[in-house]
Amino acid sequence: MDVAVKRIARQRIQTLFLLAREICKEAPLLAQRYVDIARRIAMAARIRLPKEYRRQVCRHCKSFILPGVGCRVRIKQRREPHVVITCLKCGKSMRIPLRQRR
Repeated sequence: MDVAVKRIARQRIQTLFLLAREICKEAPLLAQRYVDIARRIAMAARIRLPKEYRRQVCRHCKSFILPGVGCRVRIKQRREPHVVITCLKCGKSMRIPLRQRR
């Protein structure tokens, strides 16, 4: 794909996630629609969502999750320290390690 197309896709994805974050509390369905469009743009342009945006989407049900609104965030110390993000829509959890791999 053309470099310009990928750059435009990244800009639109960023804009859609910003809009979704702003409107999430008032209109959660509209925020979900923005995230769905952003994911479709990324798939069409064949680019990965940046890590900060991937963490705002549930890996299981693909819904938009914002801490305190659509998900619960906990820090666990068992074995390796990690953050557990639980989606309040589907109940599934995602684990993110806190230490860097060597």
